[in-house]
Amino acid sequence: MKLFPHYLVIALLLGLQSTAFADTYPSKPIRMIVPAAAGGTTDIAARTIADPLSRELGQNVVVDIKAGAAAIIGTQALVTSPPDGYTIIMGNIGPNAINYSLYKNLPYKMEDLEPVTMALATPNVLVVSANFPARNVAELIALAKANPGKYSFASSGRGQSIHMSGEMFKFQAGIDITHVPYKGAGPALVDLLGGQVTMMVDNLPSSMPYIKSGKLKALAVTGKTRSPELPEVPTMIESGFKDFEVTAWFGIFVPVKTPPEVINKLYAALKKVLSSPEVKARMTELGGYAPAETPANTKTFVIAEKKKWEQLVINAKVQPE
Repeated sequence: MKLFPHYLVIALLLGLQSTAFADTYPSKPIRMIVPAAAGGTTDIAARTIADPLSRELGQNVVVDIKAGAAAIIGTQALVTSPPDGYTIIMGNIGPNAINYSLYKNLPYKMEDLEPVTMALATPNVLVVSANFPARNVAELIALAKANPGKYSFASSGRGQSIHMSGEMFKFQAGIDITHVPYKGAGPALVDLLGGQVTMMVDNLPSSMPYIKSGKLKALAVTGKTRSPELPEVPTMIESGFKDFEVTAWFGIFVPVKTPPEVINKLYAALKKVLSSPEVKARMTELGGYAPAETPANTKTFVIAEKKKWEQLVINAKVQPE
């Protein structure tokens, strides 16, 4: 009788074990890490899909806020978790693309995470408080140039697209404005509303309620075209900046070495959730949409985004920490 080499037997057993695990997954609650402060777009995106995903998978999906350090704390919590599909993260453009060129000693690398899908894509929006005198981008730039160093821009933390959109604006407009980082979009918006900072290039979903209520004034959106939810607000391109296009994105990631069968099961459930009328309507209401891309397509996109922001860091002369 011909015997199989021992390494083939081990590989076969591991494969059977992986398939059996995927067949029973999920058999307990899933933790979804939000690496940003409550009230920001990452949190909004996570809570939009958590309940319908729970129903689809038959297990509770529990949102766990782990904010701080430009989403590094939450992302590190993910990559040090068991790769079994029971800890996932609502990642975003900051920790999963921009941080790699802004921090010299990140406690994780791109290869430590596997993307599952894109959950939300949305433009950013340049906002000022309702009583700020500028009515458009040109007037804002004129004020900034007449008063170098006087004005400031808030962000949800160093490395997020909100921060880098502000740096892009500062660089392309040739103005002297000061970056003021916060621990999340929520606290930044509080100070913007209170007049402690001048402006913010925020994710559209977190600013939308304040724009709709008249507490914030939207001067421009960063998408290629105008937002259907704010049709009267011009794009940065229309405002004279032909290369100013930023899409903030949010997606589900798992630790590397998570079994492919588990990733595929998660993706199938997420695709159903993101394609449902209720979730699509909510994403539209937030000024964005749910791409629901495959894991492979999401990985290709994230790699391209990493390269794009590396170039901006060089061009804008943002110093890595």
